[in-house]
Amino acid sequence: MLLLAPDKLAPVNADSPPPRAPAASLEDFLRQVEARAFRFAEINLRQREDALDAVQDAMLKMLGYRDRPAQEWPPLFWSILRNRITDMQRRALFRLRWLLPDTDGRDGETIDWADAGPDPARHHADREAWTQIVTALRRLPARQREAFTLRVLEELDVADTARIMGCSEGSVKTHLSRAREALQRHLEALR
Repeated sequence: MLLLAPDKLAPVNADSPPPRAPAASLEDFLRQVEARAFRFAEINLRQREDALDAVQDAMLKMLGYRDRPAQEWPPLFWSILRNRITDMQRRALFRLRWLLPDTDGRDGETIDWADAGPDPARHHADREAWTQIVTALRRLPARQREAFTLRVLEELDVADTARIMGCSEGSVKTHLSRAREALQRHLEALR
């Protein structure tokens, strides 16, 4: 399978956006999207293992759509992944928490994607910045977080985002506007 092991994830470089060249095959597309999909899933599920499972399930399901035109792959993949995340979140809600308490303390675990380059101060600053962004994203309502992630981080257009989220284009714009305002307020307060 294409999914990288957690310790093999590509480092996040805040200075340059990830390359988004058109994929020649479904495998190329999945290789290009895997790290971003993992980050999206981990932000929503808050567990590395669950995020890996969700992305891998979405990738497996995409294999059934390999005959579709390449321009349909991004919205289709993000719809599949979003639905898988929603399913996993619903399943978690039905767990009997009083019988199986979640006491492993992983909910506040930091994410170690920053480049471990030669400058420890920069490495620490990058990790802190990412942690603050993830915290701010997690505080957003789910629909705002989805709209922001799909429109801003994944650079999907409004129509594709609306199709993935199952709402109107106007709703996407409203959710995105509210998300940007909330993120700006939260991140300004941290300065």
